[in-house]
Amino acid sequence: MSTLTAPSTRKNGKQWHTPKVAFRPTSRLTSYSQRLSSQKSAAATKAKERELKAEKEEERQRRTQAIRDKRAAKEEKERYEKMAEKMHRKRLERLKRREKRNKVLKS
Repeated sequence: MSTLTAPSTRKNGKQWHTPKVAFRPTSRLTSYSQRLSSQKSAAATKAKERELKAEKEEERQRRTQAIRDKRAAKEEKERYEKMAEKMHRKRLERLKRREKRNKVLKS
């Protein structure tokens, strides 16, 4: 007969501790197929995260570009208004057309 008591009662009286188990490193290892499937799911998750991050960054870039464009248009309008104070309206219109042609040629 065994001198061990029931698993619910420990001999040293420390019932609040979890019972110790033998160290068997191979018993808890996952199989290759399980590891492969978990790696695939992790890779898919990372790809989705990258995609969302890129989408968010693209949206941010679009917003900042819109702000830059708006500022440039405002500065150009102010410049033309300043020029309009000094020169004749028809000459100013000719200058605007010439600058637009040059912009198209440069880009």
